[in-house]
Amino acid sequence: MSIFDGKRLPAATFKLDAARMREGWYSDKYFTNIVRLLAGLSEEDYVFAGSHPLLNADDVSSVNVGDLFVEMQWFTRRTPFSIVVGVDKVLAILKLCTGFFDSDGVWNSTYDQLEVEAVHDGFVATYEGSQDSAVPILKVRGRYRDFALLETPTLGALTRGTRVATNVYEVLRAARGKDVLFFPARFDAHEVQAADGYAYHTAVLAFNNAFGKKIVSTVSTDEQGDWWGGAGGGTVAHAAIACFFGDTAEAMRSFARVLPRSIPRIALVDFNNDCVTDSCRTAQALFTEYRRFIEGGNNDEALKYMLYGVRLDTSSTLVDHSLYPSDSPDEHGVNPQLVHKVRSALTNAYRQWDLPAEWMKRASEYCKSIKISVTGGLTPAKIRAFEDQQVPVDVYGVGSYLFSNAAEIGTNNDFTADVVRVKVSGNWRDLAKTGRQPLVNPGLEQVDLNSL
Repeated sequence: MSIFDGKRLPAATFKLDAARMREGWYSDKYFTNIVRLLAGLSEEDYVFAGSHPLLNADDVSSVNVGDLFVEMQWFTRRTPFSIVVGVDKVLAILKLCTGFFDSDGVWNSTYDQLEVEAVHDGFVATYEGSQDSAVPILKVRGRYRDFALLETPTLGALTRGTRVATNVYEVLRAARGKDVLFFPARFDAHEVQAADGYAYHTAVLAFNNAFGKKIVSTVSTDEQGDWWGGAGGGTVAHAAIACFFGDTAEAMRSFARVLPRSIPRIALVDFNNDCVTDSCRTAQALFTEYRRFIEGGNNDEALKYMLYGVRLDTSSTLVDHSLYPSDSPDEHGVNPQLVHKVRSALTNAYRQWDLPAEWMKRASEYCKSIKISVTGGLTPAKIRAFEDQQVPVDVYGVGSYLFSNAAEIGTNNDFTADVVRVKVSGNWRDLAKTGRQPLVNPGLEQVDLNSL
């Protein structure tokens, strides 16, 4: 499934629309034109009739251009590195969609005639800013017209997967090993969820491998976990609290009572723009039930009322009630001051509860164990600022940034594919457009597409 286990996802994983991909439905139209041109030249047995200063005319004068064999390479140019994801999907595309339609419209698969070298998902591709420092992550040799149509979808699979994975990795580094929840499902079409969730998971594995951590991949939808065996997780939305007329404590008490223990109890506490009050009210409501069941001898039922955490998601246009009357731009939305106030209030909340002496220590431990999760417009820069200031955040939930693709903030991960060699008289000759050349990567491995 990745470089970390040496396995590749089987082609069936991706549920590809192979029939239409073979017809060029997902390809830029100029690739369709190329295939039609080369197929037509092959039918008429056209041989090269032009010239090029880098080629010996005697070598190329008998080449059937329509059936030319080429070597293509795929690479990206994000500095200083990219976490590559999408390779296994590209290999599936090559396997299922390499070939041609004969004159009767029958599909002839020729993937077994390709020579393919590829890295595994999770490979770190470095780039130092110059073309000769680029690292190829895929090389394919074969008859060009058999796989020319696949340049567009293969580039797309690599670009998106690698961009999401690298963005996730940067967020993980900024969070310094704290959990990062994958929350971008609502910012794009549902069709991309499986690929995006897999990219996130691969980035988590890469981070754990690089820094010796044990972060658990946490996605918000089942589809995001489809390719790697994960499942969606989550607790309550603002709409659920609205169903309880804005009473966050009662919403969470009902949640704890009805839903299985396996779902963490994380209260969303900004509905009323008063995170401190609603955090403390919710903690007290759940602890009261927890104590009641412990005293009644039902420990299993009591555990349903353990408040795992609270989530702060204050809008960037608002100042939380606990920070009134401030209207400082630095105190809008989720900010360090607010998190500190919530942490302090939760840690000491039990002191305001009417408890017998024998319950004070357990109540203190209950309150201290409640984690703080923050969401809402988080970026690596904002997370680094929180960490630099030692803001007591336990979990970061990140959404739209993970899809970011902008050169000005360093998240552009677009891939390029080039023909860099051609086969002439049985020999491979370098032939790339000016400014490009065949690249080397010792990490490339021979791939048997039959095994996918």
